[in-house]
Amino acid sequence: MALPAEFSLLHSEFNAFLFASLLKEESGAPLSVLSALTRLGVDPWREGARLSRLPKDAAARALVALIARFPEEHRTSSDAREIADRLVEMLPKGSVAVPPANAERAGTRRRGWVRMWLFWLGLSLLLANLIAQALQHWK
Repeated sequence: MALPAEFSLLHSEFNAFLFASLLKEESGAPLSVLSALTRLGVDPWREGARLSRLPKDAAARALVALIARFPEEHRTSSDAREIADRLVEMLPKGSVAVPPANAERAGTRRRGWVRMWLFWLGLSLLLANLIAQALQHWK
């Protein structure tokens, strides 16, 4: 059984960028771009697609702003720019198609309605069966 889209590695052309080390955690472990963007509440694949469509300098400036949101005593603004420049080189070239968020939500909404109707249909059939059995039992 295939994983739902929200649990699969969509748009693998972003893997080099998303799994690259952004910063070091306090523990010394590397913090990936994927984890960093997720912590900031940003969809990593959409942000990667957005950045890949920007000119390199604009993408680097956007990454510097994201990097600045993480506390780091040993990092200066020039360090953030160096990190951003390195990460921009890992982005795929050109525009990358990412499905709009509304398309995913619409599919999920439709499945939700189907599940709800199936639940109510099943419950109705169960209740009808119970009533029929009770009526036969009382005769």
